[in-house]
Amino acid sequence: QVQLVESGGGLVQAGGSLRLSCAASGRTFSNYAMGWFRQAPGKEREFVAAITRSGSSTDYADSVKGRFTISRDNVKNMVYLQMNSLKPEDTAVYYCAAVRATYASSIYSFASGYNYWGQGTQVTVSS
Repeated sequence: QVQLVESGGGLVQAGGSLRLSCAASGRTFSNYAMGWFRQAPGKEREFVAAITRSGSSTDYADSVKGRFTISRDNVKNMVYLQMNSLKPEDTAVYYCAAVRATYASSIYSFASGYNYWGQGTQVTVSS
């Protein structure tokens, strides 16, 4: 089992920044590929960003490329999402997700690829 706890959400004005954190516990963190997803009211959960178990490769949704950065610290068992130039359409509950990665290059951009999820943290961007 892997337990994930997100933090860092809040209310920010358009153009501002937030950094989300996800603390992982329970298993060898460096064996797990990680991802961030978000879900706005009335919408399906959507992919935001993903990172390989070593942190050597990342992937982003087109809507956040150039604005968001995913990173991880395998010593601290943490994954981060730095969000810059925030827009009102970024408003959502953000979820951290984990999956035991088969290969070092494994990276997953679909929610169905993950089997561990955090409880989510609310991000609200005002216009």
